[in-house]
Amino acid sequence: MAYSASSLLKVAGGAKGIFFYDSTDAVSTIVGSGYFNNATAELKQYDIIIAVGATGGTQTVDLVVVTSATGAATVTTTNGT
Repeated sequence: MAYSASSLLKVAGGAKGIFFYDSTDAVSTIVGSGYFNNATAELKQYDIIIAVGATGGTQTVDLVVVTSATGAATVTTTNGT
């Protein structure tokens, strides 16, 4: 599966935005470089994403930190745990 804009919800703002993202993708896929490329208008560096993914049909939860998200550039993230 690919990134779904309707699954990315901003839940808090400020200097760092906090987002919730729900997907059937594995967290390793979600943190892959470029996964959030279509969200460059919403995400900025150091935003935090609470990512709900799935591994073998079992839901997983992890924190993902946006390491780069400028304009049309590739959005990069890292696993925050």
